[in-house]
Amino acid sequence: MPRFALSLIFCALPVLAMAQQAADTVAPEEAGAGLVATSEASARALEAKEAGRPTEAQDWMVAAANPLAVEAGAKVLEEGGTAADAMIAVQAVLGLVEPQSSGLGGGAFLVWYDGESGDVTTLDGRETAPLAATPRLFQDEDGEPLDFFDAVVGGRSVGVPGTPALLKAAHERWGQSEWSGLFDAAIGLADEGFAVSPRLSTMVAGDAIRLTRFAGTRDYFFPEGKLPEVGQVLKNPAYAESLRLLASEGPAPFYTGDIAKDIVKTVREAPGNPGVMAEIDLAIYGVKERDPVCAPYRGYEVCGMGPPSSGALTVGQILGLLAPYDIATMGAESPEAWRLIGDASRLAFADRGRYMADTDFVPVPVEGLVDPDYLSKRAELLKGEAALEAVEAGEPEYDHALNWADDASIEFPSTSHISIVDKYGNALSMTTTIENGFGSRLMVRGFLLNNELTDFSFRSHEDGRPIANRVEPGKRPRSSMSPTIVLKDGKPVLIVGSPGGSRIIGYVAKTIIAHLDWGMDVQEAVALPHLVNRFGTYDVEGGLVSEDLATSLAGMGFEVNRRLLTSGLHAISLHEGGMKGGADPRREGVALGK
Repeated sequence: MPRFALSLIFCALPVLAMAQQAADTVAPEEAGAGLVATSEASARALEAKEAGRPTEAQDWMVAAANPLAVEAGAKVLEEGGTAADAMIAVQAVLGLVEPQSSGLGGGAFLVWYDGESGDVTTLDGRETAPLAATPRLFQDEDGEPLDFFDAVVGGRSVGVPGTPALLKAAHERWGQSEWSGLFDAAIGLADEGFAVSPRLSTMVAGDAIRLTRFAGTRDYFFPEGKLPEVGQVLKNPAYAESLRLLASEGPAPFYTGDIAKDIVKTVREAPGNPGVMAEIDLAIYGVKERDPVCAPYRGYEVCGMGPPSSGALTVGQILGLLAPYDIATMGAESPEAWRLIGDASRLAFADRGRYMADTDFVPVPVEGLVDPDYLSKRAELLKGEAALEAVEAGEPEYDHALNWADDASIEFPSTSHISIVDKYGNALSMTTTIENGFGSRLMVRGFLLNNELTDFSFRSHEDGRPIANRVEPGKRPRSSMSPTIVLKDGKPVLIVGSPGGSRIIGYVAKTIIAHLDWGMDVQEAVALPHLVNRFGTYDVEGGLVSEDLATSLAGMGFEVNRRLLTSGLHAISLHEGGMKGGADPRREGVALGK
């Protein structure tokens, strides 16, 4: 594939025309326009991304969604910190400079490869439903699902945040830098101010109606009643104070202290759409260490987060369904390769919609869903030359009844992804989110609260059968976040993940295929045009996917829809003697290493 030139990806910011419903979708040409590198290293990384080249390093690397955050993580790694230490610094800055995507009011999934033991571990910092939540939380008096944004904006959608607890849990397991110092960069930027990026300015403008609904949110994002312009210095002293408390006292203030009280008050008193969270919900929150889900693919192991994430299972299913087919020789411009990828994704999404949910509440056939024999039989459906007319969930082997109805949940793109490798051989892949762009639009102590509960199905039953991903007290909503570490002979060769709602799965699967099957380096792989098929319609990336390829897919029977597909892929590949980093040209991120 040809590399993407500076003129394509980094042209001037166009006139704003952002749909309210796509509140965290920005066109590729908007992603880096006007972005200023704040160090020589960042400048070189931006130049490499513009030219379609990966960043190269030998000792360590960090890739994330904003240069300021990446620089904070790089400083930690340079000073001898671990990947877990660097992640904390990166996340703290992202919550300031990219507040629409992640932060202290949200949650995250973390996949860790331990350089000493060779073990893969996952931490679940997903938000939980309050104990007072019921399966009818997002239904009207007649039992019909609410409109999406009627549910999102306000306190009803807010789940118990997991990010502060996750940061501490990761540091206790794998950190070695002093905890309090990991927040210095973010505190300094919050106190002294940071330059508003093109993406943040565009996002604020595109969501102005909802952001001005609540006074505290309005006052921050519209200082003196005006839209923050690109390059304008924005300060957040309230966030700095929250970080100081986190640095000095750990996550306790967020779960049993004054910040917890403020979160509950804000949620329960949200004008027009109050929530049901109570202080006990925060007090009982805990991060969970879970077994990774690993699926084989052409001699590799593709490992990621299991339920309540659907990411590793669905990515693993897509790859397993493709295993019998030689898409490597077909190439990235082959309509036949994309027919196979598209219908493999549809089959995987059918299983996802029926079976995948929080395993603490719902029995999920985890092993059966990625069993090679099951996927080999399902792969028989891909034989032929045309798109599948109809797709239904399969029946993976399991020792429980599988009488579930299909899901009815909505996921809009937001979120952020961090990939890190340290000099000790540890690797971290973490996807972090507040769900929809700007979450619930409620702001507390300088950070936004999530709307994660709208990742549950708004319906609880269908034709008398329960939906696995229905709302239940204390439950974690299903997610599409797919932080992934690919192993070869027990060693990591690719760390990857992306934001993008339920399209995350397609973005990550495509990048793995591009790297492993089509031999692209990580920068080429993340920049490769997107083609994503979840439920039948083939979404193809407008302006980047060739007309010939789109026409061929339509001729095979697919409904083809050209649209923006704004991923935020950040990937690191490892090879003998070093590593390479790739940052998505559709957003502002970079990869830095040494």
